[in-house]
Amino acid sequence: MAQVSLILLDDVENLGLAGDEVHVAPGYARNFLLPRKLAAKATPGALRLVESRKAAIAARRAQELENAKALAAKLGEIELSIAMQATEDDQLFGSVTSRMVADELAAKEIKIEHSRITIDPPIKTIGSFEADVKLHAEVTAKIKIWVVRG
Repeated sequence: MAQVSLILLDDVENLGLAGDEVHVAPGYARNFLLPRKLAAKATPGALRLVESRKAAIAARRAQELENAKALAAKLGEIELSIAMQATEDDQLFGSVTSRMVADELAAKEIKIEHSRITIDPPIKTIGSFEADVKLHAEVTAKIKIWVVRG
């Protein structure tokens, strides 16, 4: 299958960092990377553009890492309480989802996308649990979740 050569203008999860030259499927480039301006075709002009931005990219990465570490420290202190309906033997009607956790965090004025929250194994009983929040490629925080009868 044919591959398209691109230079990443921004960090793309599971693909590469800004400034990397990547080879991807034409459809992925045409439908995702190029319209979102995450990448540019690998031309000498694009290479010069990325070289001129290297210092700004490195500074932004360092700032994002510091912000992620600070948020991880803040999340480590938080305990969420989620009220759910349950049977008499503490089995939930349904389960606690990452979207519910994200909504509870938003109520505490912490905005995190639900797709960054991992609950494994799924919470299906009343009790105390932990969830992982991937804040950065190098930073993962744990959140304490209390599921109570609602």
